[in-house]
Amino acid sequence: MTNPSIEERVTRIVCNQMGTSPDKVTKDTSFVNDLGADSLDTVELVMEFEDEFEISIPDEDAEKIQTVGNAVDYIASKS
Repeated sequence: MTNPSIEERVTRIVCNQMGTSPDKVTKDTSFVNDLGADSLDTVELVMEFEDEFEISIPDEDAEKIQTVGNAVDYIASKS
C-alpha cells in the first residue's frame, strides 16, 4: 500500500470524524491542537484507523499518534 493511498484514507477518516474539510488537513495537522479533538475523539479516530486498515493499534502506540503524519507513518509500518 502506498503512502498517498494511506494518507488519503486517513484524511477522509479525520474529516468525517472531526467534521472538517480536507483542505484543512495536512500531514502536520494535530488532532488535538489543530482540530480540537478530545480524548474520546482520539480513541474514536484510532478505532476508525484500526477498522479501515485492519490493524490493531496498542494503547501505548495510539498515544504517540498525534498528527495525520504520525498516523500515516504508523499505518504504513504495519501494512
